[in-house]
Amino acid sequence: MPGTARVKWIEDKTYLGIDANGRAALMSGGGEGPGVSPMQMLLLGLGGCSMVDVINILQKQRQPVEDVEVLLDGQRGEEWPRPWKTIHMHYVITGRGLDPAKVERAINLSIEKYCGVHATLSGVAQITHDFEIRESRPEPGTG
Repeated sequence: MPGTARVKWIEDKTYLGIDANGRAALMSGGGEGPGVSPMQMLLLGLGGCSMVDVINILQKQRQPVEDVEVLLDGQRGEEWPRPWKTIHMHYVITGRGLDPAKVERAINLSIEKYCGVHATLSGVAQITHDFEIRESRPEPGTG
């Protein structure tokens, strides 16, 4: 089936996920092996999805964004299958002279309108967020 994502068992607890476009990600189960666990992959998908939106929106707003990082802290339920219960997203946006209102708007647009991963997981987990802005250091000799 062309266009279908798949996961292939490599060995032991190591698997290769191949998306519908043929790009691969290494996964491991049970906390063993070199790959990311499938549950952690969900967090990474959430952070990556939102980050793409935030960077695009800030660039369209002509904000001098230099770096974006999303720190994700998730707590899982006690009962099996132990879904994500809460997820907190902490955005760290770095640039020179960023407008906090525009940063906040970019993040809110991502989580409320554009990020499909957030829309999917928010039906299961309580997802919260906050952000901080870090002023980048001037280049030596320029400031």
